[in-house]
Amino acid sequence: MPLALLALAIGAFGIGTTEFVIMGVLPQVAGDFGVTIPTAGWLVTGYALGVVFGAPLLTVLGTKVSRKKMLLFLMGLFVVGNLLSALAPSFGMMLIGRIVASLAHGAFFGIGSVVAAGLVAPEKKASAISLMFMGLTVANIVGVPLGTYIGQAAGWRVTFTLVAALGVVGLLGVAKLVPETGRAESADVRTEFAAFKNVQVWLAMAMTVLGYGGVFAAITYITPMMTEVTGYTEGAVTWLLVLFGIGMFLGNLLGGKFADRALMPLLFTTLGALALSLLVFTATAHNKVLAAITLTLIGALGFATVPPLQKWVLDQATAAPTLASAANIGAFNLGNALAAWLGGVVISAGLGYTAPNWVGALLSATALLLAFLAAFLDRRTKARSRVVATGGAPTPTPAVATAGR
Repeated sequence: MPLALLALAIGAFGIGTTEFVIMGVLPQVAGDFGVTIPTAGWLVTGYALGVVFGAPLLTVLGTKVSRKKMLLFLMGLFVVGNLLSALAPSFGMMLIGRIVASLAHGAFFGIGSVVAAGLVAPEKKASAISLMFMGLTVANIVGVPLGTYIGQAAGWRVTFTLVAALGVVGLLGVAKLVPETGRAESADVRTEFAAFKNVQVWLAMAMTVLGYGGVFAAITYITPMMTEVTGYTEGAVTWLLVLFGIGMFLGNLLGGKFADRALMPLLFTTLGALALSLLVFTATAHNKVLAAITLTLIGALGFATVPPLQKWVLDQATAAPTLASAANIGAFNLGNALAAWLGGVVISAGLGYTAPNWVGALLSATALLLAFLAAFLDRRTKARSRVVATGGAPTPTPAVATAGR
């Protein structure tokens, strides 16, 4: 794999740290600003919505410059946003800082996915994408737990200052290692938007919203859940986040590996198991050992869906992949925003800190149904293409070959 993937992973590490570390210091932030936990959850929702709108907007604006220059600009924006969060005098100003940082997120991963896929042979695209996303998973093993520990010991402002420093490292890595790849193949905005005429692109983004969103329903409120329900100390949350990060790391590797072999069967398996795990978490959250095991499993299953979903979008939008890729990253965060909001709603309704788990289970189960629909439509489209190619005489297709998508 090219060394440039390391630079993309470094940037992903910084972005992953700022996205997830807020969960570990949410009670401290809420206490300092005098707001409730569900209100503080808007720091998660606001960040996610910033990704949703920032991803397509900045991607379109970036079609006039080289992808490397755009990646450098995005990392600079990330640094500014995290410094605003660290220095925020009020909750509203911190929310603004989170949104500014989030604007870089979707476009970075969207453009980075295209760059990563273009650096390797076609049969290794999902693996290359997963290696870039490895920075995000490593952030959850190292960056997020360390940031949580520092936030609890020295204050959350120190955490976000260090995250901004990570952004500087990521910027330098991109500048040094990523080659000049030129502008997007099509700088025509109309061509980029034409990819969204494909219903499969919309189905993939809907699966992304609901499937990965299910993970965030639980993880957004993991600190109060583990301390108030499971009985862990606040300091133990750091190690629980390490376990979650290890699960994400392993799930990302396996997802990248098997997505290149059997994409749809992988999605069926992971989405179904994820829905079941989230449902079970409602009960296992009352036991320290079982809660830790379930949390690790949720991390693995949730992130195993990332490479196949991203590859599915790239496969369906081959004529103009950049905007579709970035939009799918936005879809991940739309799911995060939706899940964080729904989790806050059920908590505010008095259903307890474990209620977001069954909300997440319902979201992931719905994503599984959409995966079945996408597979059915894909098989039907291919069957029609074969009929046209053979002059009206359909040719039988082995069941294994159709399942491989």
